[in-house]
Amino acid sequence: MVDLNKIIEYFKNSKIPENMLNRGQLVLNEFLNPLKVLFEQKALPNKGWKDEQIELLLKILANMDTDKDINASQVGEREARIASKLHLKISGGFCHGVGRSGFLTAPQPKAPGGSIMYEISNYLARDIMRKFGLPNIKKAIITPIATGMSLALTLSAFKPDWNNIKLRSKRKVLLPRLDHHSILKSINFIGLDPKIIEGKVFDDAVRIPIEDIRNAYEDACYAIISFTSFFPPREADEIKEISKFAKEKDLVHIIVNAYGVQSPEWMGLIRSAIDAGKVDAVIQSTDKNFLTPVGASLIASPYKEKIEKISKSYAGRASASPVVNFLISMLSLGKNGYEKLIKNQQENRKFLEQKLNTLAEKINERVMDIFNPVAVAMTLNHLKRDQLYALGGALYNLRVTGPRVYDPSQKEFGTCAEGYPTPYIVMNAAIGSKKTHIENAVERLEKAYNQITK
Repeated sequence: MVDLNKIIEYFKNSKIPENMLNRGQLVLNEFLNPLKVLFEQKALPNKGWKDEQIELLLKILANMDTDKDINASQVGEREARIASKLHLKISGGFCHGVGRSGFLTAPQPKAPGGSIMYEISNYLARDIMRKFGLPNIKKAIITPIATGMSLALTLSAFKPDWNNIKLRSKRKVLLPRLDHHSILKSINFIGLDPKIIEGKVFDDAVRIPIEDIRNAYEDACYAIISFTSFFPPREADEIKEISKFAKEKDLVHIIVNAYGVQSPEWMGLIRSAIDAGKVDAVIQSTDKNFLTPVGASLIASPYKEKIEKISKSYAGRASASPVVNFLISMLSLGKNGYEKLIKNQQENRKFLEQKLNTLAEKINERVMDIFNPVAVAMTLNHLKRDQLYALGGALYNLRVTGPRVYDPSQKEFGTCAEGYPTPYIVMNAAIGSKKTHIENAVERLEKAYNQITK
């Protein structure tokens, strides 16, 4: 094997001057040093890597897998055979995937490089959670499925032993009302019954009081799901109190922190909940928090054995591509890059509220008083029913993506409460958004508003 530290020695008898060889060795060592540090420390780098360094890492690891062995005699039914070299690009070269049947984090005999890649990714997952708000996390894993399916996987991992007659009736999940189809589908997916605790309106905000959650409990409940990030008017749950309640009743407690890693406030709620009571797992999206393509989640826990249990509940082998996407983001951003993104997000959130306040004054509306570190809602009390319906289409035609226009008299689902009185629009200043996009979006909202009210 070529020892890249011996470049000078290999060419000491050549015509190339020693000072030039020394300089070349210095540059090469600096290029390769981040790889060495990553292997040694298995931690998020402070400074983001160059794309060329990330590509080299992926190539090195991918070429350890058996499908790259030109002398191998492949007689299995699954040998990472591919139809096109494009498959190598979109999978990062890890065509064998990760895990083994029935154990997501188990080393894959045909993929030693892929196994190393996955282990490094999971170390970085734990590290970023610790560095950005949850130092009390013990282990984390990247699942190659999005948030809803990761919730189903976690609920399945912790479900009671229904073969035990005493536990057979425990099939209910306490669910503070959150109007999102993927949450409800994940519960139904594994044959559980959601016991929904209705939201209540407090001025503009929708909250689920802890007293109502306590009153909803019954012996058939085995788990409770709590939430941090969601769209206004729904605010975060009283996670600390729910954590205490879960410990008191010995309930499985799963926190869905969908796009909450970007918010120090939401992460602070989770940290307090872990310290105060019982939290089994925290689930967050990789695309919403870490700027990856859709397709993966990060599940973290203050208990190592909980993550192992989730890993062993995964059915079959898994695609490596979503894991590779997470690894690329983490190495590209580094700790410094992610800190900068969070700072920009906080600045953009303030800017969005300022812009909507200015518009609200012009059209006799107001920015709503709802705690949300990412999104801002503005009332639309002076629009008629047909105008509310038209506003969403007008924004779409003006190429504004992501806003939510709600007429509670026509569509209750989304408000998280019965009888929510106020029509509104929600806009987000999420991580990775640009100030120019926010400025243009609010300007186009004003244009759309004027179009439909003329």
